[in-house]
Amino acid sequence: MIKKSALLVVLFFVGWIAFAQEETSSNTKKRITEKEFIKGKVYAIDTIIQGVKYYKELVSGNEKSSKTPLVSNKTIDGNPTQEQTIPAVQDTTKIKTLEDNSLAAEYDEKWLEDLYGNSLFDTIYKSVTELSYEPVDYPELSTDTLKARLNRLNARTPFNIEYNPSLESVIKRYLKTRRTSMERLMGLSHFYFPMFEEALDKEDIPLEVKYLAIVESALKPRARSRVGATGLWQFMFATGKEYELNVSSYVDERRDPIKSTEAAAKYLARLYKIFGDWDLALASYNSGPGNVSKAIRRSGGYTNYWNIRPNLPRETAGYLPAFLATMYIFEYAEEHGFKPERPQYQYVETDTLLVKQMITLDQVAEVTGVNIEALQYLNPSYKLDIIPYIKDENYTLRLPREAIGPFVANEDKIYAFAKAEFDKREKPLPQFFENDTKVRYRVRSGDYLGKIARKYGVRVSQIKRWNGLRSNNLSIGQRLTIYPRNPVASSNTPTKSTTKKVVSTAGKKTYKVKSGDSLWSIAQKFSGVSVQNLKDWNDISSNKLKIGTTLVVSK
Repeated sequence: MIKKSALLVVLFFVGWIAFAQEETSSNTKKRITEKEFIKGKVYAIDTIIQGVKYYKELVSGNEKSSKTPLVSNKTIDGNPTQEQTIPAVQDTTKIKTLEDNSLAAEYDEKWLEDLYGNSLFDTIYKSVTELSYEPVDYPELSTDTLKARLNRLNARTPFNIEYNPSLESVIKRYLKTRRTSMERLMGLSHFYFPMFEEALDKEDIPLEVKYLAIVESALKPRARSRVGATGLWQFMFATGKEYELNVSSYVDERRDPIKSTEAAAKYLARLYKIFGDWDLALASYNSGPGNVSKAIRRSGGYTNYWNIRPNLPRETAGYLPAFLATMYIFEYAEEHGFKPERPQYQYVETDTLLVKQMITLDQVAEVTGVNIEALQYLNPSYKLDIIPYIKDENYTLRLPREAIGPFVANEDKIYAFAKAEFDKREKPLPQFFENDTKVRYRVRSGDYLGKIARKYGVRVSQIKRWNGLRSNNLSIGQRLTIYPRNPVASSNTPTKSTTKKVVSTAGKKTYKVKSGDSLWSIAQKFSGVSVQNLKDWNDISSNKLKIGTTLVVSK
């Protein structure tokens, strides 16, 4: 018993020596780091505890324990400790032996190195979040035909476009319920897709990624999600700043079609470099690389989108099906009888010029004859319809090609006019702004600022300034204060009782409206004639035409 007591004392002494030795090493800071010192303390304490356990086993006569080797080869951070005649320390922290999914961990390392938290969150429309995958009755498209078409599409794209019932459900639902909106989007795509393809090709991105902008924003440059993601590609503020998409009081370059597309292409290229798979790159574009790597872990290491989809956030789970369904419908639009609306302008029919002085879109409209709505469509990044002039910032104005020449040839006069207009704002209001000429206008269905401005002979920016409007949005029944430039417009006589102006056709070229005609189709028949020209020359306020009506089609 004395021998056993002596052994216990020795064990305690050895443990204390180990503790003191590590304490000394730490104090001198010559042999080990602070991290190693802490590990040494833990090791020494473990040694004492194990010694006590060993002593108890000896006292109880446990023969198996008495045969336990009294030599430990334990190391600290890979460095072997001196040989000690004590029991081997067992690892009590079993959690350290759990292994992570190596592939997902590698993805994490890559995107964390790239930029922590750099992702576009919550940028998908509510309809994508709430996609239903119930079977849809659409006899015009059989399952066999769909499978064959998806196979052909899969063969020519880098995306995994394999048939599954969920994808079939989304495609058929879009075909059945979204025909009108899809035709409108196809029309808009004629303007946007050429610039998308140019930017995507530059970064070696599959051209089919252009369909992503439809899922993200429905091709609306001014689209803004509930969390602030903005533009065709739905950039958050921080991510946009990283890609040099500047946001100021006047300009939001996330809404610039060309600049935002270039930024989206660069961002997607980085995501593909991380995952090496375009399906996963698109999923991470929506929900962030972190959510994708977590879904890979939760699925047991699968990397196919359809295998990890149940573990992705709800909006991302519907993201790729919506993208693939949109791609299918656009690629097979002719087979499904779609008739796209022609956009007002094709991309190649427009051009840009650098502004040399601050100018507003309504000033441009006044001097060029291009209506304000067209200018807003072509220049969506200017938040207040004002193009600022700032040194070293190359702000541009996009115009129809036919307006570029006259603008450049007369730019000195145009800028002088713009300056004079801005100067007026610093002076007392002119006579026609007095209260006796002020009118209160009630917004009706179909009204918009450009239409109201033309009615009263004023500019959109003036209406916005008089009424403190920050955007172009109006609501039916809203009251606007207007100081009309046109005396007739300021009359209190109701609009409906106003006598329609008689249009003289003497000596002018005319056209008789036929079945199927529209203002747009008629304008296309005559060179240099726009829809707005036809409206102005014929005193037309709506787009409706009556068969047999004679229209003036020249000045």
